[in-house]
Amino acid sequence: MTTTSAEGAGSVATLTPRQTVQAMSGLMMGLFVAILAGTVVSTALPRIISDLEASQSSYTWVVTVELLAMTATVPLWGKLADLYNNKLLVQLSLGFFVVGSLVAGFAPNIEVLLGSRVLQGLGGGGLTALVQIVMAAIIPPRELGRYSGVFGAVFASATVGGPLLGGFLVDSPLGWRACFLIGVPFVIAAIILLQRTLNLPTVRREAKIDWWGAFFITAGVSTLLIWVTFADKKFDWVSGWSFLMVGAALVALVAAVLVERRHPEPIIPLDLFRNRTVTLSIVASALVGVAMFGGSVFLAQYFQTAQGYSPTKAGLMSLPMIIGMMGASTVAGGLITKTGKWKVYLVLGSVLLPIGLALFGTIDAHTSKYLLWAFMLVLGIGIGLVMQNLVLAAQNDVPASQLGAATSAVSFFRSMGGTIGVSVLGAILANQILDRLNPGGTASGASDVVPNVAELPPAVRTVVENAYGDATADLFMMSVPFAVLALIAVIFIKEKPLLTTTGAERRAEEEATGKQDA
Repeated sequence: MTTTSAEGAGSVATLTPRQTVQAMSGLMMGLFVAILAGTVVSTALPRIISDLEASQSSYTWVVTVELLAMTATVPLWGKLADLYNNKLLVQLSLGFFVVGSLVAGFAPNIEVLLGSRVLQGLGGGGLTALVQIVMAAIIPPRELGRYSGVFGAVFASATVGGPLLGGFLVDSPLGWRACFLIGVPFVIAAIILLQRTLNLPTVRREAKIDWWGAFFITAGVSTLLIWVTFADKKFDWVSGWSFLMVGAALVALVAAVLVERRHPEPIIPLDLFRNRTVTLSIVASALVGVAMFGGSVFLAQYFQTAQGYSPTKAGLMSLPMIIGMMGASTVAGGLITKTGKWKVYLVLGSVLLPIGLALFGTIDAHTSKYLLWAFMLVLGIGIGLVMQNLVLAAQNDVPASQLGAATSAVSFFRSMGGTIGVSVLGAILANQILDRLNPGGTASGASDVVPNVAELPPAVRTVVENAYGDATADLFMMSVPFAVLALIAVIFIKEKPLLTTTGAERRAEEEATGKQDA
């Protein structure tokens, strides 16, 4: 049974250009401030970890727990979008960010900080799925190219611009806690703006949420991440604990697949994988997530620890990547809407991505800032061309009834790849730094606590800078094969003409056709 509120009853209302711009303004503002609240902390992390006397593993987990919470909940938010008013769900997502930011701003220790990042991840999962679902519902795929470019620019500027703001705040009298608190009033403003501008019909239907599927997916991925973090520190890579944790993770993931196959409303419908475009988009998105998040998340630490920049200057160093991502996403989006062609930009971005990562694989503690800027521009353009267009390709090739599932699936696997990439490469980074600072494990009292290089003696500082510089370069080089595999997947995606009707209009047509056939 399906019931529709008075707002959406009878027919599908097409928004005027002005109404579309108003709705998109609210969505983009909400997305920007929420992502900014999550990324503004990255430049401040070395100072936070040092002040809270935490370890390199904790550095990784401050990033990973948010990605994990976001990853696990993206499909669930997508399913909720079929059952409840999307406007309410978007505002609820922003509410999680408000609470998480307040808790983080007053966190007395690393444990509380990690808990607050989980709340921020819940909000991020909602926005990652819901913003794109709403966009597809009110804008035709042919016009969506332009707006997807705006989405990509907002996502990129908030993701990469956050460290710039974070660096400024850390160096200011406000300190690193302001990185979490400064976003609160803007998130509240976004909630109010959405209340006034975003009007959507409420469509409800009888359905059961696949809670067991969500549980097994989260349990399996979480177990793998915990294993990667603790392996070679608490126990050996090849040990009883390793076999136990990997075995438990595999059992949970197999159980998730079995549940998804039998559940009438699976979190990730396995039928999606019969669609070639969706499958290749998911594969490419996961691989891009590993390459993009796995390498770039440690850039802020590299700038501060290996090159000795202050947090503010470290944030400024990221500007070329912001310019590349915003410019590529916006220009490509406009051209896609104008010409209807999208694959050429997807392939170009997929070529630039491994090139940019390989260039970063050559850096060390003494690499010129001009070379670093050039490398970031290449990497930024590659990410800007790839990230959002994979979603567009999938949305354009599925029935309207599967828009939410396809959108959330592509976003889910991108976040999954990023989560695994950050965790695995972060663990490798921690181990490599320890090996370089403590060759053969002979030094007594060796620790993986992240140092504040400004407080170190010159001789020790040089050793630490070289260790972080070389280890970071290795991480980027390890990311290159994943980007190459993503390129191969993109090449096999078949370009199809972009549709000219909105998701809501297509769904109405599909339901009408279904009733006639019945």
